[in-house]
Amino acid sequence: MTVQQADIDKVRASVSGQLGNRVMIQLDRGRNRVDIQEGVIQGAYPSVFTILIDDENEKKPSQLLSFSYADVLTRDVRMKLC
Repeated sequence: MTVQQADIDKVRASVSGQLGNRVMIQLDRGRNRVDIQEGVIQGAYPSVFTILIDDENEKKPSQLLSFSYADVLTRDVRMKLC
């Protein structure tokens, strides 16, 4: 599967339109390992976007994770609005 620039532009526009919204992300860590977390889309930049993960139980400090738009296209990262 080849990733086209037009596809990346569509994902970038979609993420940019959801800035500040809460999302659930599913991260494919390989070897059948999957992490599911909730966070808020903080920023959308030319090559990456960031999500602030805040633990409701306050056991862990907040984390700022960054992902490339290609991660969404290759389904390494799946997002769903909460």
